[in-house]
Amino acid sequence: MSDGGASNRLPVTRWLGLSALLGLPLLVVLAVAVMRHALTAREAVLIGLPALLLYMIFSWWHSRTVRRALDRAEGILGDEPRTPSSWDAWTMLGELDATVERLRRHLVSEKGQVAVQSTTADAILNALPDPLLVLDPGRRVIRANHAARTLFGNEIVGQDLSLALRHPSVLDAADGVLAGQSALVAADFSLPTAEGKSFSLRVAALPSGQEGARPEMAAVLALHDITALQKAERMRADFVANASHELRTPLASLVGFIETLLGPARDDEPARLRFLGIMRDQAARMARLINDLLSLSQIEMREHDRPRDAVALQPLLRDLAEGLAPQAEAKDITIKLELDDAAPAALGARDELAQVFQNLIDNAVKYGRPGSTVTVGLRRHDELGLEVAVTDEGDGIPKQHLPRLTERFYRVDSARSRELGGTGLGLAIVKHIISRHRGRLVIDSEVGKGSIFAIRLPIVR
Repeated sequence: MSDGGASNRLPVTRWLGLSALLGLPLLVVLAVAVMRHALTAREAVLIGLPALLLYMIFSWWHSRTVRRALDRAEGILGDEPRTPSSWDAWTMLGELDATVERLRRHLVSEKGQVAVQSTTADAILNALPDPLLVLDPGRRVIRANHAARTLFGNEIVGQDLSLALRHPSVLDAADGVLAGQSALVAADFSLPTAEGKSFSLRVAALPSGQEGARPEMAAVLALHDITALQKAERMRADFVANASHELRTPLASLVGFIETLLGPARDDEPARLRFLGIMRDQAARMARLINDLLSLSQIEMREHDRPRDAVALQPLLRDLAEGLAPQAEAKDITIKLELDDAAPAALGARDELAQVFQNLIDNAVKYGRPGSTVTVGLRRHDELGLEVAVTDEGDGIPKQHLPRLTERFYRVDSARSRELGGTGLGLAIVKHIISRHRGRLVIDSEVGKGSIFAIRLPIVR
């Protein structure tokens, strides 16, 4: 009998065979008892028939139960190859043993596939740059990717969500999804930290539970860091506002003086000459601002393209100091050079480095006190290779302003900066050029003593 036929009908043959097999010992005992005249034939029949009936009932129950177990196993195994029954087919133990072995192989295979899928899922989740948390119906974190553990700590797994994120909008979103009020909730929030990080939050429902039962709701919570985007948006808005303001003032002056020259001062020669001088200064201020904006834009476009030229800084710094000497002499300021002639060449672009150092030396002269000294030093440095430090003896800069000096249009003293012809973009240009050179800008200042602007650059290896 094939296994295929046996699995689709009541196993009558096996039932009768098992009944006979179970009743055979009793029949032998009764036959011996009759032969030895211990029992009469009538007594043997009266004893044997009820016992045989019990054996048949038991074997029917046994065969039907094993058959059902085999059929359920076949439903799990599906099209997996089957092993023929062994010699004890009447009891179906051989077929049951073969089926259990097939189930074992099937479960081992399934376990391996689940392990591979779980490992793959963990690898995918950990590769995601955004923090991701999986919540159970009780709002407990049951899974967290690498980014989430880095942000909240490894101990977050197994804890309530409120221990990591106490923000009301986060907890309300998670509770709403877990309660089945919504399948997806999105919100923005900020963490009250020193960095002031902002996140975009998405909480999505994950149905769980057995098929056919009332599903419990779990949820996946994903965070996307939008701090940089918000900062860039604020910078863009500030840039437009500041650029408009910087251009509006000289334009308003030009328009006003032109209207005056066309009207009341048309025939006033001294007034015309004075107004034209002011108009020239305002036009020059606009030209400097536009040139700085164009320069900044060009540097930003090339910021990821690292320059590779060898630049000797000693002659470059001497040329710049000589070119700014007349401006320094007008304020009775001395430019002092302290250059290490043995310092190696820097890795960079000569024109851009010249723009950086000219900007720093020019600022030192502008903001230095009359009769003071501006020192330009070049030496080797352990961090990147070279350091160029421009030191002035000006009024100094309060510590709270130092982190923002390289922002566009940021000024410590706006009126004085405009009076000296500054556009508010010089240090922003310096920062982007040094970033392109993979260097570092270090600023130190003490009120009443002066400031040090140090540029650290890689050298040619």
